[in-house]
Amino acid sequence: MDEPRWLDEREMAAWRGFVAASNLVARRLEHQLKENAGLSHTQYEILVQLSAAPDGSLRMTDLADRLVTSKSGLTYQVTQMEKAGMVRRRSCPSDVRGVFAELTDEGWRVLRAAAPGHVATVREVLIDLLTPEQLTVLGEGLGEVSERLRAAERGAAGR
Repeated sequence: MDEPRWLDEREMAAWRGFVAASNLVARRLEHQLKENAGLSHTQYEILVQLSAAPDGSLRMTDLADRLVTSKSGLTYQVTQMEKAGMVRRRSCPSDVRGVFAELTDEGWRVLRAAAPGHVATVREVLIDLLTPEQLTVLGEGLGEVSERLRAAERGAAGR
């Protein structure tokens, strides 16, 4: 068995910084959304994704892919949101197995009310803490990680 490629000091600093920052940012966003809008971060992101879709709806499988979450986890969240009147599910006319999640008027209202506080918190805990150059590097670096991991997942799913 090959010896693992241990992280050097620079790599370890990047890893530790990423883990701590991502957990702290996620915790602050989760808290802000719960306190101000009664939403989980995942529920907020569901509203955002649906609002960006052409007709306010997406197939559940596409929504799960965009959110990088499991189908079962998404189903749970959508069920809670459906009970609250923010989304509804409807069958896909061309595929009996397909189900769409669709944003309701209440979902739009909740999103419009939640968005300003959420964006302010995103600025407070991430965006405004970094220089424009750091934001560029962060966006490029994490974008590359996302692209490569998604490509690897697509490749593994095709096997």
